[in-house]
Amino acid sequence: MDISEFDYELPEELIAQEPLPRRDASRMLILNREKQTWTDSNFAEFPPQLNAGDALVINNTRVFPARIVGRREPTGGRVEVLLVRELEPLLWESLVRPGRRLKQGDHLHFAEGQLKAEVVDAPGGGLRQLRLSCAGSLEEVLEEIGETPLPPYISRPLGTSAADRDRYQTYFARERGAIAAPTAGLHFTPEILNQIAGRGVQLAQITLHVGYGTFEPVRVNDSEHHRVAAERFEIDDKAASTINEARSRGGRVIAVGTTTTRALESAVTEEGILKPTRGNAELTIVPGYRFRITDALLTNFHLPRSSLLMLVSAFAGHTLALDAYRHAVEARYRFYSYGDCMFVI
Repeated sequence: MDISEFDYELPEELIAQEPLPRRDASRMLILNREKQTWTDSNFAEFPPQLNAGDALVINNTRVFPARIVGRREPTGGRVEVLLVRELEPLLWESLVRPGRRLKQGDHLHFAEGQLKAEVVDAPGGGLRQLRLSCAGSLEEVLEEIGETPLPPYISRPLGTSAADRDRYQTYFARERGAIAAPTAGLHFTPEILNQIAGRGVQLAQITLHVGYGTFEPVRVNDSEHHRVAAERFEIDDKAASTINEARSRGGRVIAVGTTTTRALESAVTEEGILKPTRGNAELTIVPGYRFRITDALLTNFHLPRSSLLMLVSAFAGHTLALDAYRHAVEARYRFYSYGDCMFVI
């Protein structure tokens, strides 16, 4: 399909700049694939949508403060770095701005030398490989000097706030390693999870560390030619067993987020059996893909022409998904990471 078929008009004022005071206060658009209909609702009504015997699958990745701002040596020019992927200890693939000025062999420093970096490879564009050095633990240094890597459509002229560190993180975030939050999970609270458990729904936790591939722009005209970069994921024995047992009893597998969906579909056999897996998710899901294990999907609203919108279109059906998006615009839903959600059944 041509990438233009995943476009829609979105007024800028509908891009949520702040989270709601309550995580579970967001609106929710329910899409019914069988009936080809949608219903306006709210996330507080999510638990009643689930049935005893269903398995709810969440992504427990934790966002780390991957954005660091420093200076180029010896000029002192400002440099912004997003640590994207650890290639080996202290060697990171990174997005750098301004990227064109940084060449192999250039040196950077952050927080008056607390953290230093050397450009060891400059393959082109904004991507660079940086060799980091610091006294002590890199994790501790980043916690002190790094910032939460909010998406560029959320405006923070003074940098991210302490509130963002909390709210751009799911309640169940545990495994450190993501550079972006699995945003469908941002709506959950302990109270909502307790209601879900009280309905006899099993909770399964998997991990997919959201990386650059999730939000990398689609640069091809034909969606079939786009490839989402690999992301590290793990589905352990316990999660796989919970999900397989639910399916064997006739329950649904409900994925919280597109990242959870990508992990599940990367680890399932042709027969629909989920295998405990640890590795890289390399699957790209576009319309025409046959889902093997995901029965329902909770997801936020995504950018036009994005790989995430293509995944949602593959699951919901292209026409229903895009018509629902246009309805959400007309109904003044809040869009993107801090925005409202959609439940596709």
